[in-house]
Amino acid sequence: MSALTLMLLLALILVAVLFLGALGYLAYRHPRTVPAMGATLVACIATITAR
Repeated sequence: MSALTLMLLLALILVAVLFLGALGYLAYRHPRTVPAMGATLVACIATITAR
């Protein structure tokens, strides 16, 4: 693996961790948003995997 590939992979992991942390914080502070977030995540994953 080249250094650039490794840096991009680490950046992607960092962004994913921050995104999941933000979703966790939102779910903790506003529990009513959990069903909507779940439906949205399922729709996004289904759209990505359907390609």
